[in-house]
Amino acid sequence: MIIRPMPLFFVVLWSTGFIAAKYGLPYAPPMSFLILRCLGAVLILLPVVLLTGAAWPRGRIRHVAVAGLLLQAGYLGGVWGAIKLGMPAGLSALIVGMQPILTAIAAPLIGEKVRPRQWLGLGLGLCGVGLVVAAKIHLNGLAPAAIALCVLALLSITAGTMYQKRFCPTFDLRTGTVIQYATSALALLPFAVLLEGFGPRMENIQWTPQFLGALLWAILALSIGAIFLLFRLISRNDATRVTSLLYLTPPTTALMAWLMFGEKLSMLGLAGMVVAVLGVAFVVKK
Repeated sequence: MIIRPMPLFFVVLWSTGFIAAKYGLPYAPPMSFLILRCLGAVLILLPVVLLTGAAWPRGRIRHVAVAGLLLQAGYLGGVWGAIKLGMPAGLSALIVGMQPILTAIAAPLIGEKVRPRQWLGLGLGLCGVGLVVAAKIHLNGLAPAAIALCVLALLSITAGTMYQKRFCPTFDLRTGTVIQYATSALALLPFAVLLEGFGPRMENIQWTPQFLGALLWAILALSIGAIFLLFRLISRNDATRVTSLLYLTPPTTALMAWLMFGEKLSMLGLAGMVVAVLGVAFVVKK
């Protein structure tokens, strides 16, 4: 059974990802931003590892690194790149919101079984997400590359969740995340250099207070806080139950955008929030 406070904190922190993107992406290209985010997490966690003598995942470093490439570089690079190319946040949330369905389909590969009640909950959750983001979806001028990047992000986070659950469900979060973020930064570096002009002087970044705030939040709250919670949930619960929590991300983000930016919150969106919560309840209840 998922511990109640833990998924709540995870959903709230994970939902701030779109808020951080809204604040940070106007001042930095997506791959460059993500490299700084990964390196910032490494710089914070590596001294902690050295001071505490945290154990490295010997014999599983390669598996941890592969899971990190999928969960960090693939997912975040895809979503943030798509948003930068003009992908509406609502449509991005709807596409990535397919992850719990894909995870449930692939569940037998890691020895998990999805019960009929959970399938009902997954369907309700997806419908709820659709209702929440319906008013924010538009396709005018949308580049095919943006759609491709978002689909890549969906496949990447789904594969990463399944891979980590299968090959390295438990490891010391301090050393494991250092491995994952260092690997992801290296993977994203060629794209940032070739496509965004990223270099040692980082002249392609505007170091405004808004950007610094978004970067610090992305490092501390998302790269460390939310990811630590996600990995803990994956180690203790079925992958389908964990990923179903992502259905709560668009409703939570919509509430945050309403409070912080005054974005419209329709009755249809409110109904979608209720449906999404009901769907997750069906999935996580044993």
